[in-house]
Formats: sequence, structure tokens, C-alpha cells
Amino acid sequence: MTASRPVDIFEAYSRFNTGKRVREDQWDYITIPTNALAMKEKYQISFDDKIIPEDDDLSDRLFHAGLDMLVTTGFYNTNLGRVMYLTEDEVLEGIRKAPRKITIGSGKDKVKCKARHGNTNRAPIIEAGPTGAPVSEDIFPAMIQSYVQEPVVDALVSGVLNTVCGESATTNTPWEIRATLAEIRYVREACAMCGRPGMGI
Repeated sequence: MTASRPVDIFEAYSRFNTGKRVREDQWDYITIPTNALAMKEKYQISFDDKIIPEDDDLSDRLFHAGLDMLVTTGFYNTNLGRVMYLTEDEVLEGIRKAPRKITIGSGKDKVKCKARHGNTNRAPIIEAGPTGAPVSEDIFPAMIQSYVQEPVVDALVSGVLNTVCGESATTNTPWEIRATLAEIRYVREACAMCGRPGMGI
């Protein structure tokens, strides 16, 4: 069975606007941990000493636990303080329609990302960086360069400046815009200096 209607941006917006109201602290500290623990017990998830499971049965249970978690928990919109839910059919339809491969970067620095299946011999794409974490502006350029210059790194996941020109990069202010522009400039400069101008970000 497939979803009767695609969940596009308009459908998602409507669902969020009519979704269940939940406080952010309740979502972070009660909803997520409670549901995750329930899924762990329901699907008998245990990693022992292995971070990446090699057992096919455990891999299957992890997939079903994740699917169940998403359907049960939904998506939280911090701006609206509301939750949008999807059905299992909608999630599976989204997976079926998801791209099988994407290209990140350009020129000699581009890499192709393809789905990897269990126990494959093909090496994964390595994306490195502070991954959205706040970084002081005095170390931001050097930190970004330290990732870009590593040959094993295929693409960059940048951090965010917590200040710019000594001013706090507060959300919904002109300083947030200036900080974003500075982040882009620092990242592009680091890529150019390391001879990897087309590295994907």
C-alpha cells in the first residue's frame, strides 16, 4: 500500500499547524528518551562492544525500531511547538522515492555518495567538521582548515560562529546574517588554501 497523497512542503506545513502542542523541554527530555527506550526493549536492541552491527538480524531490527520510532514520535517543529506525524506507509513511500545517489562538490573534489549495504567492501564517504556546533570566531578558520587539509576527508560539515566581529550571532538579527556570510567565506578560503576549492559542504 502506498501513501494516498505525497507529503510535500505544503502538506507538512498544514500538519505542523494542526499538530499536537508539546513543550520543547518535554520533547527533548521525556518524549525522545522514553520512546527510544521503549523501542530498544521492544526490538531487543543491544550493541555489546560493536558500534556498527554486522549481524543481519540486528540490522533488520534496528531498521524496524527506527521506523517505529519515527511513526510513534513524529517530527518536532521548534518554532511552532507542534508535532507532525507520518504513517508507516508515508515513511516507506518516502524511502522508495529517495535518490539512490548524489554528487557532493565539484570538479576534481566531487564525490559520489551511493547507498551502502551491510558488510560492503566499498569505503564510505567521509564528511568531517564541527557539524553545526558553535565555534569561537578566533579559531574558526584554523579549525575548518584542519579538517579540509586531511586527505581522507571527502566533504565538510561546517560549524557555526557564535560571534562575529565580537558581536553575538543572535538568531533573527543582522548579526546572524553577517555570521553566516563569514562562515561561508572562511570555509571557501580554507578549501582554496588547501587546494580543494570544489570540496562539498
